[in-house]
Amino acid sequence: MMTIAGNNNNRAVFAWSMYDFANSAFTTLVVTFVYSTYFVKAIAPDVITGTVLWSRAVTITGLTVALLSPILGALADRGGHRKLYMALATAICVVATTGLYTVLPGAVMEALVWFVIANIAFELGGVFYNAFLPDIAPAGRVGRTSGYGWSLGYVGGLGCMALAMVGFVNPEVPWFGLAKELGQNIRATNLLVALWFAVFSLPIFLWVREDKNRISPPGAALVRDAWRQLADTFKELRRYRQLGRFLVARMVYNDALVTIFAFGGIYAAGTFGFSFEKIMIFGIVLNLAAGVGAFFMGFMDDRLGGKNTILVATAGLVLATVIAALTTSEAVFWGAGILIGLMAGPSQSASRSLMSRFTPSEKKGLFFGLYAFSGKATAFVGPLLLGVLTQQFNSQRAGIWVVALLFVVGGLLLLAVDEKQGIAAVHGSQQKQL
Repeated sequence: MMTIAGNNNNRAVFAWSMYDFANSAFTTLVVTFVYSTYFVKAIAPDVITGTVLWSRAVTITGLTVALLSPILGALADRGGHRKLYMALATAICVVATTGLYTVLPGAVMEALVWFVIANIAFELGGVFYNAFLPDIAPAGRVGRTSGYGWSLGYVGGLGCMALAMVGFVNPEVPWFGLAKELGQNIRATNLLVALWFAVFSLPIFLWVREDKNRISPPGAALVRDAWRQLADTFKELRRYRQLGRFLVARMVYNDALVTIFAFGGIYAAGTFGFSFEKIMIFGIVLNLAAGVGAFFMGFMDDRLGGKNTILVATAGLVLATVIAALTTSEAVFWGAGILIGLMAGPSQSASRSLMSRFTPSEKKGLFFGLYAFSGKATAFVGPLLLGVLTQQFNSQRAGIWVVALLFVVGGLLLLAVDEKQGIAAVHGSQQKQL
């Protein structure tokens, strides 16, 4: 195993966290607040149709990532090329995000194709990125290290959002001579995201070392080894029962998070009539709340455990979602949004740290591939049902109730996880190998 001694501790943690800083621009501006809203308001024929089509695109992303992530994680483990695969995924996401700039109003299919490619690449890059956490986090500090990454990620999303607002969305004359006709200034935010992601992701490739001790032969042998390892791991999940229970629970509550991130801006625009300017302010406020929540609850994670931190966050998310679905007051909706921000960050951060605690050192890429699989295997359910209910009742409010239900079910499933037993199972496995 490559321990923290293989990396300069502070520099490695900083470089690893900077990838969160870099890629959060994509989730904040493209997936959640700006481009998703632009799609339903300017590219799609109407808000309801746009919501339904966007839900289909998120569904396709979830299914694709669920199928690819376990085997790609296994390949990265066996081949010692986790960083290379992450670089390829990052490059594809950057190129596809740039392609979104070229899409004009009415070009629905072109927009969806570029978005699906970018979103799949983004998610797969996260598989390899998350797998570095056990390498760079000191013992007893996994929770707060994961929290550093998530909080810095929200700072990155906030910074990119603020820059887009000041330079592209709000001014009478946008920067670089961009026109407001055909939404050129809004579409140009994708160029900002692509540049932001490309530049700020560089530190992890420069300063975080990769374990090269477990390298399999190249070519067909590598693929066979990866498939064999993947098959063996699914069999071994009976030995990692707490991990299996956790992944099932995460499969459900993360589906709710995916749905919130994909439709938060769309819901604000369609139900409360938020303008692009107001949506960007909403995004900035939510990112501030999420960063604060992820940072401070990372210490709760190390003290009380990942499971308890996730349960607290899930309870808050249920409350916030119900309020958002019921209220007709914009002020109350703002309050619900802020609570979602405060709880979403800790939920994601604590999930990643709990997975790290449940992960054998020799199977980091593979297990985080399964982690990504659990996050996407049913991630189509929330967006799909939200789209179906929105279409059926001609109301976005009807669709939002799906999110609350998924949070409740995920939280109940998480109650069955025994965190201490899960950690003990990993230590027992590693001692047998020694």
